[in-house]
Amino acid sequence: MRKKIHLSFTTKLFLSLLFFSLIVLALLQSYIWNTTETNLYRSLGEKAQIQAKELSVLPSLIEYVKDKDTNKIANLITDIFKQSDASYIVIGDANANRLFHTANSPLHSPMVGGDNQEVLNGNSSITVSEGSLGLALRGKAPIIENGKIIGIVSVGYMIDGIYALHIKQFIPFIIFCSLLFLALFIFSYCFSKAIKKQMFNLEPKAIALLVKSQKSIMESIFEGVIAIDLNYKIININQSARTMLDIKINDDELHKHDLSEFITLSDFIYKKENQTEDIHDHICYFNNMIVIASRVRVVIDDKIQGWVITFRNFDDINVLSMQLTQVTQYVDNLRALRHEHLNWLATLSGLIYMKRYDEAQSFIALHSADNQSNLDFITKHFNVPAICGLLIGKYSKAHEIGLNLVFDPACQLNALPSLITEIEFMSILGNLLDNAFNASLKNDRGDKTIYLYLSDATNEVVLEVTDQGCGIDENIRDSIFEPGVTSQEGKEHGIGLHLVSTYIKKANGYITFEDNTPYGTIFSVFIPK
Repeated sequence: MRKKIHLSFTTKLFLSLLFFSLIVLALLQSYIWNTTETNLYRSLGEKAQIQAKELSVLPSLIEYVKDKDTNKIANLITDIFKQSDASYIVIGDANANRLFHTANSPLHSPMVGGDNQEVLNGNSSITVSEGSLGLALRGKAPIIENGKIIGIVSVGYMIDGIYALHIKQFIPFIIFCSLLFLALFIFSYCFSKAIKKQMFNLEPKAIALLVKSQKSIMESIFEGVIAIDLNYKIININQSARTMLDIKINDDELHKHDLSEFITLSDFIYKKENQTEDIHDHICYFNNMIVIASRVRVVIDDKIQGWVITFRNFDDINVLSMQLTQVTQYVDNLRALRHEHLNWLATLSGLIYMKRYDEAQSFIALHSADNQSNLDFITKHFNVPAICGLLIGKYSKAHEIGLNLVFDPACQLNALPSLITEIEFMSILGNLLDNAFNASLKNDRGDKTIYLYLSDATNEVVLEVTDQGCGIDENIRDSIFEPGVTSQEGKEHGIGLHLVSTYIKKANGYITFEDNTPYGTIFSVFIPK
């Protein structure tokens, strides 16, 4: 069994274009051939008729025909024939018998062709008839003297000669069509190659499968995905993005709409400076929803053709992050307490072993009173349980790593502002304290004390964290709140202060920082109630 030949789409397209070009050129040639042939026959027929009419009115010819003087007729017409492009000229008498023929046909014999009667009736004519020399296009006119027809003039063009003339006239067009076909061949080849390149060398079936697969993949992604062109027209969107942005327009109509109809002005999307580079995990607002978004350029032939934007609700990520953070804090707190209790037990064990019971009793009373004092201060001045838990954990962590966390006596917090959640405020407070811890550990000249002031006594919540750490590098002071900017090593850093700034802006607040004396930094946060 012969194996079926499989042609690629581009090959089929090339052959189809070539075949179509051949058909068009063939039809064009046929039309031009018939048109030029018709025009040639008409022009030569009219020319033959005009020559016949001009000869029929020559006085000398009229006299010679009347006298049937064949010699004089021959002399006259021979000279005229030499100047004419006609194939032959025939002169006949009133009975349509030859008096002269340029081809030296027998004289006084009938003029053949069957087209003489109309001329003998006094009318000129143009006919295609079979004569003694063959098929010819003939123009005939009567020779008239005093209203009486005394003869016939016939001027003929042989059909073979007309065909040869037609071919000669048609050759330039044939050459033109050949060059045109060559140009169409090259165009078809280049066009097929261009289509193949635009299709990424894929067959239509493969493209269809790819599109369907892409649709399925997009719908399976939990994140919102939107593809837009250079004019911010929506090209593609998945169901998650529709749900988060509350888009209910069907796919057929959606491509007519701008992204700005569904997402209000956002520097992340519309800022020109951000359009020439890819951005990942950027925290921003889509309408009133805080999201973590990424934008990747769609580049074709080294030119940006659009962007793909992916985003997810920050609250979903934040809940998971805070759950993990809380677990980590619980572990840190337990580890700190365990470490501290082991030290206490070792000390107590030594004192008891040495039978110094009074000192052991005093040691227990001192540490119990210290811990209880800090716990009482935190629970008394802060009425938000989550904040209390965070501060207790941070206090224990500071003690474990050799730092001292000091609370300002004026601290108080009865409730959080309505525009910020507990999780967001915990993130602000926790990040600022962690940064103060890290900065203090880097500076051997500081006193290792971190001062915390947190109060809602006025019409705004004021948070101030002061350390005597290493301070902020001059190179990053202007961009300290941008994502990825950090003075610490490691890819996991550079997001904390960006989160802090984002949450504070969301709550219509602001954050400032200044150098501490003699070392360190003071971060101040102001959030209206």
